[in-house]
Amino acid sequence: MSNAPGSSPASPVCSAKACRADAVWVLAWNNPKLHTPERRKTWLACEEHREHLSQFLAVRGFLKDVVSLDAWEASRPAEPGGR
Repeated sequence: MSNAPGSSPASPVCSAKACRADAVWVLAWNNPKLHTPERRKTWLACEEHREHLSQFLAVRGFLKDVVSLDAWEASRPAEPGGR
């Protein structure tokens, strides 16, 4: 059994290219040219890539919110029949 970051199938990983570290942040964003104002797409980020990914989205005017993964999951409704 591997103890590498992201090794568990249930362990969300960072969205940065080639990064396999465990995600600890959720970057909520939308592209106003494509999405309705209330729609939120998400990228996940490890501690190392949070600032870089946030800046990438912010410079394009897409970034809406950055929250911890724990807080994001706590705010989401439970999946039917799920955990």
